[in-house]
Amino acid sequence: MVPSVQDVVEWDPPPVSVMSFNWARASAAQVCAILAGGGYAEKVAAPAGQLLPIPPGVTLKDAASLPEVACTVWSTVFMTSRLSRGETLLVHGGSSGIGTFVIQIAKYQGARVFITAEETDGKGVDVILDSIGAPYFQRNLESLNFDGRIFSIGTAEGDITQLDFRSLFAKRLTVQAPGLRNQSPENKAVIVSEVEKIVWPAVATGKVKPVILKYLLLSMAAEAHKLMESSKHIGKILLIP
Repeated sequence: MVPSVQDVVEWDPPPVSVMSFNWARASAAQVCAILAGGGYAEKVAAPAGQLLPIPPGVTLKDAASLPEVACTVWSTVFMTSRLSRGETLLVHGGSSGIGTFVIQIAKYQGARVFITAEETDGKGVDVILDSIGAPYFQRNLESLNFDGRIFSIGTAEGDITQLDFRSLFAKRLTVQAPGLRNQSPENKAVIVSEVEKIVWPAVATGKVKPVILKYLLLSMAAEAHKLMESSKHIGKILLIP
């Protein structure tokens, strides 16, 4: 995961409405977006379906922290792993940008959330969001309830592990992995649409807030990476052009 960048643009809208917010009444709109890459830049271009309005109460600068993490969390934990109200979620790396966001939105959606250091009352959890990789893989399988789902979003501490398939069969477990960047524009537009309808109201009411540790100039990207790699940060590190 790389530090968040200023994925926020000033954009002249098309003559017709392309998203649920009303372009027709705006001569120009402040929006944020998920990108296909190339975000370390002063100016970016993104398909209309990947644009989101700035949520009420969120500054243009802070909005840069939201699209990638919101779309990643929503598409993995909710759209794919189908975390539901009343289920339990275990999060590894709860202090990361994704960790701080998924904890908030999962609680907002009525799930019970644990982070790595917490006890789970001796019961298995329903969904695990893992960014650690190999060292936690077998323990993840053992920590799941029947019909549990692991969603791996990173391999920070190891890429290769062994798998005893019997542990999958015994509890009907599912192991999943993301691919937001290589999704088609059409699929990304579906994800963005759900985020706007379900996640954005939680942000607008302050139930889910961006957690930002530090703002650094784009020219200080190397320092941002060192800070992130130290694993001593809590929340997002934003690069500002």
